[in-house]
Amino acid sequence: MSEDILKLLLESFFKILIPGLTVTIPLTLIAFFLAMIIAVFTAMIQYAKVPVLRQAARFYIWVIRGTPLLVQLYVVFFGLPSIGIKVEAFPAAVAVFAVNEGAYCAETMRAAIESVPAGQLEAGYCVGMNYAQIMMRIVLPQAFRTAFPPLFNSLIGMVKDTSLAANITVAEMFFATQRIAGRTYQFMALYLELALIYLIFSTVLTRVQAYGEKRLNSYGGSRN
Repeated sequence: MSEDILKLLLESFFKILIPGLTVTIPLTLIAFFLAMIIAVFTAMIQYAKVPVLRQAARFYIWVIRGTPLLVQLYVVFFGLPSIGIKVEAFPAAVAVFAVNEGAYCAETMRAAIESVPAGQLEAGYCVGMNYAQIMMRIVLPQAFRTAFPPLFNSLIGMVKDTSLAANITVAEMFFATQRIAGRTYQFMALYLELALIYLIFSTVLTRVQAYGEKRLNSYGGSRN
């Protein structure tokens, strides 16, 4: 590696990292938080087996999972203005990522909820709880423990997927790297540096996931 490239990488590292900390990570966390709200409600609707609502939930999941995330971003950011609805880049990205991830996480949550023994639902009714109380106090806490690993994997995946937001001018890490690479023409070195930063973020989150799983397992063991 030449001295000039090394100097460029050192100079560009924080120019890429800072958008990662100020845009990529906030975008991921906000979108994932909203996605979890969508996922829980969608999963609960399916679990409740109310025909009309369940069909609406299944339709939402079918459409979102059956269309590319990039196309969804384009529809919201470039398509909606054509019918008079203009959305700024960052809120558009948050909305699309939340709705997209919510569809995938809804299936994870549905499977986790269905893994809770049905007898616990019946026991809740026997002691006078309503459906919402049973779900919040009995079913969801157990379901979240089961769903924690795949949900966290989805969070890690979303960190990497946010690079697609550069296509609608969100100034996150990939967008920042593109601008530097377009100016210097050092595409290989800069994109490898970007990959390294994504790897660092993913590694940190993987460690957090391992810690969370360990705590959940110890909590479950102490209850047993």
